[in-house]
Amino acid sequence: MQQNMTPTRDQERILIQKIRTLSPEKISEVEDFVDFLSQRDQDRRLLYASNKLAEDAFGKIWDNPEDEVYDRL
Repeated sequence: MQQNMTPTRDQERILIQKIRTLSPEKISEVEDFVDFLSQRDQDRRLLYASNKLAEDAFGKIWDNPEDEVYDRL
């Protein structure tokens, strides 16, 4: 399954069948991993949003005549 794509019903059914065969300990690990993936995606979205918010502020600082020399590097 590719990132940012909604799983098909067949993919969901197959995954649920696989999970049902696991021991309770392994199910707990799967749940932890799913939580990790969700948190990582949320962290990435927050980082992207904060970077976008900072662009204007940093642009005003970086876009000045004194720093033009660095634009050519």
